[in-house]
Amino acid sequence: MTGLREAHAHIAAHGREMSQLNLSECHSKRECLERLAAESARLEAVGEPGWVVANGVRVEAWEEATWPTMAELDAASPLRACMVQSFDHHACAVNSAAFVEAGWHRGSADPVGGRIVRDRDGLPTGLLLESAFGAARRAVPEPTPDQWRRFVASALRDLAGHGFSEVHDLLSPVWLGPMLGSVLDELRADIGIAMTVWLYPILEDAAAVHSRKGEWESDRVVLAGAKVFADGTLNSRTAWMLEPYADGMPGLEHGQAMVSPVQLDAALNLTADLGIGLAVHAIGDAAVRAVLDAGGRHTRLTGVRNSAGVREVVVAGRCAVPRLRVEHAELVDEADVPRFAESGVVCSVQPCHLLYDIEALRRGQPERLDRVLPLRDLIDAGCTPGGVLWFGSDVPIVRPHPGDSIRAAVHRRREGMAPHEAIAPAQAITDAEAWQSFGRRT
Repeated sequence: MTGLREAHAHIAAHGREMSQLNLSECHSKRECLERLAAESARLEAVGEPGWVVANGVRVEAWEEATWPTMAELDAASPLRACMVQSFDHHACAVNSAAFVEAGWHRGSADPVGGRIVRDRDGLPTGLLLESAFGAARRAVPEPTPDQWRRFVASALRDLAGHGFSEVHDLLSPVWLGPMLGSVLDELRADIGIAMTVWLYPILEDAAAVHSRKGEWESDRVVLAGAKVFADGTLNSRTAWMLEPYADGMPGLEHGQAMVSPVQLDAALNLTADLGIGLAVHAIGDAAVRAVLDAGGRHTRLTGVRNSAGVREVVVAGRCAVPRLRVEHAELVDEADVPRFAESGVVCSVQPCHLLYDIEALRRGQPERLDRVLPLRDLIDAGCTPGGVLWFGSDVPIVRPHPGDSIRAAVHRRREGMAPHEAIAPAQAITDAEAWQSFGRRT
């Protein structure tokens, strides 16, 4: 099966994480710490430099549902910095060495857009959220250019193996575009699949990437747009919600707005000036509303609508891309559902997240479960599958198996769960509609 569109991926990160310790199958904090200790000992035994970095952690599914403390991570990795990443890439736990390497100390204030979580005595626990996590991630030693190239090639080969011939990279490093042409040549020679890639660098890099795109842009690799973040994630309780979390953190009862209306307006203006699209990460219903509101205010959100009703802009003189797309939209208020089709804004969702977020949803938003991934309502309101409604995975946040999103969209629950455990079963769609949302024609 080929010809599918992976509408939300992180190519380089996927390849890198394929080379790291993956803890997605852990069921408890004890198991996590045991595997970290073993990895730390292995690295010491072979004399390999660097940090102990683990990914894929889903604390909500653990027996304790609590993160390892800094002291526990110190015991597991006493000789080197250690970072344990949440699967959603918005939180991590670190040991003392990694905490210092990230630039933090006992008295550090919370950074803008993030939080250093503290215990009752005001001491850092080791848990870092949003921009505080970003500082720790940036402190991890950077791979070499040759390593990045191998990571990118491994990721694209894996995605091709799942049937994807079009991949959208939604947080593109500035170096990715120049690298991709030759990597795609190698991929086609190896496995015979012609693949195209759309790039969406972070907004702050968009102008610089745009200024050099003439050196590498082609029919296969295009600068499709830029990306901004409107909120955080469900598992970190930083997705921006209209209603407060049942178990939210003090000061973040509704999650965290990571962009202001003024900043959204500026992002739309900048991308309009560059002649590219804008993709906005918006998981919570308040974040989704903020993006749709910005689109409604934007006098330059115009252009030719395609046959599905999406407002498009032509990039590289040949490729039509959405002028505005909302990424994730995991909760959408009923009043905002029709606004996607009415405004021509793409609703780019990853139903597979439902399979990973069930515990977080039930604990954090128990009264809003009917608004989780309202796919049936979106389609009935005019979001044509594959036209206005797009599916992706967000790999490596979750695995890129399209069947996971099909299961989530059609059955609304994990395999092995009873029907009564489904989340918002009234929002289920058909198998054909789900595959069409990946771009497959029937």
